Amino acid sequence: MKRGSFVFAGVIGIVFSAAVMVDGVVKDNDKAIRKVPTTHKVVALTVDDGPHNMMTPQLLAVLKEKNARVTFFVLGEHAAAHPEIVAQEVADGHEVASHAYNHRFLSKISKEEMGEELDKAEKAIMAAAPKPVLFRPPGGAYNDTVVAEAQLRGYTTVLWSVDPGDWRRPSVSSVVENVMNHVKPGSIVLLHDGQYPLPTPEALGIIIDKLREQGYSIVTVSELLQYYEVRN
Repeated sequence: MKRGSFVFAGVIGIVFSAAVMVDGVVKDNDKAIRKVPTTHKVVALTVDDGPHNMMTPQLLAVLKEKNARVTFFVLGEHAAAHPEIVAQEVADGHEVASHAYNHRFLSKISKEEMGEELDKAEKAIMAAAPKPVLFRPPGGAYNDTVVAEAQLRGYTTVLWSVDPGDWRRPSVSSVVENVMNHVKPGSIVLLHDGQYPLPTPEALGIIIDKLREQGYSIVTVSELLQYYEVRN
């Protein structure tokens, strides 16, 4: 497949629309982005379920030391409990996105309940951060209605392509090896900060170093979408 032109999206919606037409990025044409097709060595690291009063500060310390920025998909109830941590994420240059309010599987609740989950999360997040433009359904559980409700609120639905299962508390080496064995240009890596303890902070520092050794740049999800290549 020959390489085509780049779509550098000043507006996420432009990339969102393009994503529907590219194999491997969306599932069943439902506009949920799992990865970005690109020949550039760029990767987005994402962190779900926080902020946690012990785990998230550890991750932030590692990220500051490594001068790396990630996308935090925060739960609204945790953002409401720890707005100071969300504010620190913003101050450190990270992207803050929505993971709904509670960790409920949105595909199994009513449309009205979905809307409440999204709206409550947005309100909690905006107490400490700009309005989010990205959304990740808890557990990755979604359907057309979930994506449509998110889109109505200006959200692009983002999943992931690399999952080392850090929330199960495997060894640090297992998390690192899983990521490094599966990462590719345009990958979206799933990590967590919603519980304590986790191997994630130690693993994250090693992953960042190894990615850079292989020539990768670490970007936020919104930045990753700007590398979207339209292929003929």
